[in-house]
Amino acid sequence: MDILNDITLQDCPICGGAGFLEEEQGWCFYVSCLDCGAHSVEVDYRKPEDREEAAQRAADVWNLGKVIPESNGI
Repeated sequence: MDILNDITLQDCPICGGAGFLEEEQGWCFYVSCLDCGAHSVEVDYRKPEDREEAAQRAADVWNLGKVIPESNGI
């Protein structure tokens, strides 16, 4: 069973869009909004046994509303 399916994400605190938990090439997790691009911080892990905890921590940060708005370069 994939741990990503067991984690609940709230809607984006900025726009109300759906959050999506992403894994970056086997070293970190973060959550991003599929609508506005806001995202959480990256939660890294070094060992495979820490993977699930990192995913849950990224989701927890997102669910608390601690997000970074997508910057348009201005």
